[in-house]
Amino acid sequence: MTSLLRCGRHPTLFYRVVQRERSRLIQSGGMIPELHSHTSILRISPEVDVPITPRVRRLVDTAAFRRLARISQLGLVALVYPGATHSRFEHSLGVYRNAIDFLKQLAHDPLAPRVFSDRDAALFVVAGLLHDIGHWPYCHTIEDIKLVHLPKHEILAERLLRHRELAHLLRTDWDLDPEDIAQFLKPGHTPNVSESRSILRSMLSGPVDIDKLDYLERDSLHAGVPYGRNFDRNRLVHSLCVDTLRHRLAISEKGKTAAEMMVFARYVMFSEVYWHHAVRSATAMLQRAVFELRDNEDLATAWADMDDATMQESLLEASRGKSFEPCVLGLFGLRRNLFKRIAQFDNLSDPDLHRSLARRPYHEIVAIARELSRRLQPSIDIPIGENDLLIDTPPIGLEVQFDLQVRMRDGSFRPLSDLSPVVQSLATRQFDELVKRVRVFVAPNLREAFRKVDVRPVLRELTGNDLLQ
Repeated sequence: MTSLLRCGRHPTLFYRVVQRERSRLIQSGGMIPELHSHTSILRISPEVDVPITPRVRRLVDTAAFRRLARISQLGLVALVYPGATHSRFEHSLGVYRNAIDFLKQLAHDPLAPRVFSDRDAALFVVAGLLHDIGHWPYCHTIEDIKLVHLPKHEILAERLLRHRELAHLLRTDWDLDPEDIAQFLKPGHTPNVSESRSILRSMLSGPVDIDKLDYLERDSLHAGVPYGRNFDRNRLVHSLCVDTLRHRLAISEKGKTAAEMMVFARYVMFSEVYWHHAVRSATAMLQRAVFELRDNEDLATAWADMDDATMQESLLEASRGKSFEPCVLGLFGLRRNLFKRIAQFDNLSDPDLHRSLARRPYHEIVAIARELSRRLQPSIDIPIGENDLLIDTPPIGLEVQFDLQVRMRDGSFRPLSDLSPVVQSLATRQFDELVKRVRVFVAPNLREAFRKVDVRPVLRELTGNDLLQ
């Protein structure tokens, strides 16, 4: 199958050639069946039909994939937005459906159509379906603190892909090597990758990708907020094209506004949902509990094979009678009891303090929080336990910047950030510095005692003196 169809300068002629070639490929069986035929559908929210072929159905019915139905997509967010209990199973089906739509659109681009080989198309479709196969409960929240012995979901993905059930289906149904899929799913730059694989990787993980287009809309829908759905998904998909110089996904001019709105949707979803102060309180509580259990390597290893319910039970059991038990009980006990915010600051309200705490190693944040408790104790009538005060900060890694090229009418490419003040403002480093605030939380019984306490002077002294160096 040809990798790139080119024909003259007339869009109508281009379109006719692509249609003729596509018809030939379908008739000869040269196109993977997921792109042009299916035997059934699965219905997911919001009223979306996901086309299912027999070989996709066999992957979906494996134990490894069914496990995702018992792992929530947003984890602790459901403590604040009760409807956000959707699973990674549902999300993965939505990403798979996006993979099909992306491939179809690129094959129909009238100016520079792109038809991938069967092997590359199959690899991309399977990667979309299985991209979250290695996720375990609350893994993003826990991986952010970068403890040495905690399992990485990429490692679990490799293990599951090599398992005989999945590996057999990938080889017999798809003619794919499980190692090839595992390598394709790994984040980061891969040297010596082919032109086609480079484009496909940007479609899996990039400014506009099959994952992001699903989670923004799906998370917004289930959380009951409009923010992640306020962009034209279909317009954006229909504008997709290929940046032929950098071998990455791009958009045509007609998708510019839709892309801007997606940037804004992502910004607001982070601000109002993912980094909502109560969600971050729950995050800080779970991270402190896991930090206290960091020496229990057997328990940490076991988490990788658990679902949400079994992990919650394991944390409740492991914390019983310990100083961090209130953190776990407040999250997974009979009553929701989150720690209370007593201070917060970003790069506008207090840039020096934000900069001094953001992206520090987690063990340093814990040490600063405990020293802050010790120094504030004389002004507080109630005893402060060693895990009663938590500091939540932006994690070490920065968000990926929104580096997207726009194909102009004359065929040249320009960065979207050069064409859009929205993208310049919302998709730069300011995203991490303004949305991802530093916050200080205390146990609920300490809230009133801290109401008139200003923690900032002590924090400035602690960070300014390089306490932990």
